[in-house]
Amino acid sequence: MIEGVNYLSLLIIPLFILFTICYGTFKKVRVYDSFVAGAKEGPGIILNIFPYLLTIFIVIKGFQASGAFDAVRNGFYQLFSFAGIPIEVVSMAIIKPLSGSASTALFTDIVKTTGPNSVATKMTAVIMGSAETTFYVLAVYLGAVGIKKTKYLIPVCLTADFIGIVVAVAVVKWLL
Repeated sequence: MIEGVNYLSLLIIPLFILFTICYGTFKKVRVYDSFVAGAKEGPGIILNIFPYLLTIFIVIKGFQASGAFDAVRNGFYQLFSFAGIPIEVVSMAIIKPLSGSASTALFTDIVKTTGPNSVATKMTAVIMGSAETTFYVLAVYLGAVGIKKTKYLIPVCLTADFIGIVVAVAVVKWLL
């Protein structure tokens, strides 16, 4: 069964590419020319969103290096310690909206230090799937299309992240 799933997973991308070529050919689209035209736009898009990406990376690293991350984490941990939430989960709840790669690294560290069957690992695993890297996504998407007015967007996105994190923690606590 697992071998079949592994084999199928290896075929998904080549089959998707083959399907795209066949569908484009059926619809009389010049597939190669369309691909090249899209590839030509790539560097322009990268140059467009680079300042936004650089800004979010600098802000995240400054947040961590300044000690503000530790102060915020410890404050939230004291606030929610009555609920029996491990400090690693609080760390993930803070990092996840900021950076996907940082949250993946943090998750790997949590699994290594607390073990794969710990409450912290289970909660952070569910948080990884239930929250978004809000600031990174907003920087990339809004920067790519040039949207400047984001009056309610960040509060709504952070509220959705908060709800996702609370539900993730509640579901794991309920299932344990």
